[in-house]
Amino acid sequence: MPEIKKILVANRGEIALRILRTAREMNIETVAVFSEADRKAPHVRYADEAICIGPAPSSESYLNVDKILEVCHQLNVDAIHPGYGFLSENAVFAKKVREAGLIFIGPSPESIEVMGSKLAAKQAAGNYNIPMVPGTASAIEDREEAKRISAEIGYPVLIKASAGGGGKGMRVVENEAEFDEQMDRAVSEAISSFGDGAVFIEKYITSPKHIEIQVLGDQHGNIIHLFERECSIQRRHQKVIEEAPSISITPSIREEMGRCAVDAARSCGYYGAGTVEFIMDENKNFYFLEMNTRLQVEHPVTELITGIDLVKQMIYIAEGKALKINQEDLHIKGHSIEVRVYAEDPANNFLPDVGTLTTYVRPQGNGVRVDDGFEQGMEIPIYYDPMLSKLITYGQNREEAIEKMIRAIDEYHISGVQTTLSFCRFVMNHDVFRSGSFDTNFVNLHFSPEMLQAPQNQDLKQLAALLSAYLTQNEKPKESIQDNSKPNIKSRWKTQRLG
Repeated sequence: MPEIKKILVANRGEIALRILRTAREMNIETVAVFSEADRKAPHVRYADEAICIGPAPSSESYLNVDKILEVCHQLNVDAIHPGYGFLSENAVFAKKVREAGLIFIGPSPESIEVMGSKLAAKQAAGNYNIPMVPGTASAIEDREEAKRISAEIGYPVLIKASAGGGGKGMRVVENEAEFDEQMDRAVSEAISSFGDGAVFIEKYITSPKHIEIQVLGDQHGNIIHLFERECSIQRRHQKVIEEAPSISITPSIREEMGRCAVDAARSCGYYGAGTVEFIMDENKNFYFLEMNTRLQVEHPVTELITGIDLVKQMIYIAEGKALKINQEDLHIKGHSIEVRVYAEDPANNFLPDVGTLTTYVRPQGNGVRVDDGFEQGMEIPIYYDPMLSKLITYGQNREEAIEKMIRAIDEYHISGVQTTLSFCRFVMNHDVFRSGSFDTNFVNLHFSPEMLQAPQNQDLKQLAALLSAYLTQNEKPKESIQDNSKPNIKSRWKTQRLG
């Protein structure tokens, strides 16, 4: 394949900026597309060229395949990077890109199609020695047969949409009495969300950890893994906090899970960057869950512990170049944690929030990375995912990464919308998180909105103490008040309040 000279990023926000920056480092020209709602977004200014492709709704802009391809031809674009979300796992789009004579910076349409169906993915991976969760190997419509299988593998079971994702089309069934109701809900949600009502049944792992493996494959059959990410802190079945490596993984499990991930990628002829997801039970038995055929939101933590720029590797692979990295070349160095900063109110069931970023000041310093696509004064639109940014820290070990994260959260000043920062700080300080004994039920078991109020009450006590000390000092002669060693009460209070 020819060398890529111009890339269009078919996305928005932080991931668009992330890709544009790597392209600039590689001296590749860039094109940004944007909706009318994103006209003032940073990624629009950063790209070499930018074109508005439609109104705010994503169906009329970022999902407008014909318009995106039209822009590519208009501006002599060589390749398209889809980022994540939107069109990134759309096999039809990837095929149209190829048919248009352009390079899709990602896997083949065939790989996307196979892994886009959870059932097809299980069948493909099943040809290799990869552990599978007990359940049905195909979609099931016969209610009585479904109940018989559920009783056989044992309740609770999980009804899952074959085309599902993001927790949609999933229902836990605790016993046979509630089977019909949960089945109806799962099918209905699957149809409304994906246009496909096919569902299957799996044994429900009651206390699972969500572990995923990053893989890279080239177009010459070489596939490697870049170790695991721990993604068990979730709300509504969607990740909020990720880290690498996992505190729960032993070297032997890491090796075996890595082998399974590489084989899963091999089962569909995969090339590009992808992620194979597993669930692990309390006995450290792990099972194949699915494969995401794109760059993951949490890819920065892998980059930090391996030193590998995943976007750069994706571009090299799309150009047809062979991987220059062998498995034995890779080693874990240090520890990295990422928190997703959503415009959501954790004190109100993580309800999404909209508004204007009246204050937006990023944390800085050693070991702190912020991937975002917003600036102070910008409106948070209602049309897209409510994630404002990804806050990532890196340390020599897990404890250092956690302490850096707490410091960074305290320095991250956002007002105008509610955010998940307070929840993330709560997690960082929780004994269960610190010990590594958490699972995907962390929010249900260990968090309630009232818990976010306690630090505020403590702050009020600290403020009262500080004010009392200040007033006491004011009663002294003026010479004492002007002493430069006096603490900056306002600064200290501001830091504590925002913590």
